[in-house]
Amino acid sequence: MATRVYQILAGQLFDPVARKLVPNQVITIDRDAGVILDIRSQAQVRKDEMVSQKVEVTRINLSHLTLSPGLVDVHVHLFLHPYSETTWEDQLTKESLTERTVRATVHARKTLLAGFTTVRDLGTEGAFDADIGLRKCLSGRNPMIPGPRYYCVTRAIISTGSYGPKSSIYPAQEGIDGVKGAEPVDGVDACVREVRKQIGSGADWIKVNLRHLHIDYRCRSRMNDVSSTVSGQSIATFNTQELSAMISTAHARGVKVAAHANTARAIDSLLDLGVDSIEHGAEIYDKHDGDKNLLRKLVKANGTTTWVPTLAAYYTSSLSGASSTKQTWDRCKSTFEEALKSGMENIACGGDTGVFAHGENALELVLMRKLGATWDRVLSWATYGGWKCVRGMEWEGDKGERKIRTLEMAAKGRHVGVATPDVLEENGLERGVPFGVICPGWAADLVGIEGKLDGSVEHFEKALSEGVKFVMKGGAIYKRDGQECAGI
Repeated sequence: MATRVYQILAGQLFDPVARKLVPNQVITIDRDAGVILDIRSQAQVRKDEMVSQKVEVTRINLSHLTLSPGLVDVHVHLFLHPYSETTWEDQLTKESLTERTVRATVHARKTLLAGFTTVRDLGTEGAFDADIGLRKCLSGRNPMIPGPRYYCVTRAIISTGSYGPKSSIYPAQEGIDGVKGAEPVDGVDACVREVRKQIGSGADWIKVNLRHLHIDYRCRSRMNDVSSTVSGQSIATFNTQELSAMISTAHARGVKVAAHANTARAIDSLLDLGVDSIEHGAEIYDKHDGDKNLLRKLVKANGTTTWVPTLAAYYTSSLSGASSTKQTWDRCKSTFEEALKSGMENIACGGDTGVFAHGENALELVLMRKLGATWDRVLSWATYGGWKCVRGMEWEGDKGERKIRTLEMAAKGRHVGVATPDVLEENGLERGVPFGVICPGWAADLVGIEGKLDGSVEHFEKALSEGVKFVMKGGAIYKRDGQECAGI
């Protein structure tokens, strides 16, 4: 049986490692394995090159587009939809699990068609472990439904009393009708037990909530009747011993940990403990006191900890007009701007998508650009940076580099007709190949974008919001000429 390949002519190709555009490249893709076999200039490709090798070649001319690796949103909630439509509490307590799961499938499709071929879902928010089943439906070469490569955490871990929804009739009750929004634990033993349980249920990551983004569910929110100042305080919800126990337990089992944190004190502790990603972090820097020590510490954690600033969540929340959300957005902006000045590179793009509409994931990238990041840094963070953030621990360090080199050599050997170990099939497309770079042996996740990515902020925004004309995930085409395809 002939090997089936695509040969795609790209007008420009974005290299997220070198951070540059390369003109007139031809990308050869194994349609069955779902990986890239070869990249070379158009001038180097001979039309009859592969005929003698019994290869079925389908050529696609995308010379009018810029091809980027598939985009990665490292902070989504597919089981949520915008709070401007329905409040968080009403989604959890008034929408059935069936409805929320159906919505998640719709959100997955919108996300993929927007050019985001991989996401990390940081909690079902009351939909229990439904993300494990959704992951199965999105996986493989012939997935049941269209959507991105899907990393998930099942339930975020929180401390007792720190998260909603909460009953107005029984104030001490955790959750309503069994829906708690996340899993409450207290003490080192319970923390360890919950981490082990979630890893056993299939979680790709562990998510720990140190403080919720929204004012309604802070630790002392029930004090709001008598003091909004007290109820609005940011208070760390886990002590250092509990955090250390969760992080070390997860790492011992080869699983990374994401921490939802905002206060400087909490983030400082997390960096000492080697947490893998910090979500939000608006209070890393305070422009009023000008203390940059924590920013410098985070910069030095490059290679260990990734910062996911979730600008889009803060920005869309500020549109409500409330003074508190506007102040938080201002704090977030100044922190990000100072991070850029510090030369921080351990950043990944994740908007907390679900707080705002799925399919508009690129808002995070646009806001980064508007706040002063260059187009190439942003696009690199949204591709290669996404891979470095969400990949499993088995891809880290020298061992991970050796795995990547083996896959690259196997792909190149296959392209020239050399017999190579069938490592590509053995590993599988979901967790067995790297993504985020257009390189032999890496996943054939590609986005074709019309417009000028390297132009002004306005050009960048238009290209990402209106210019996604081609989407491929794992060698299957889901969008072509701006129209949805059935994964051909």
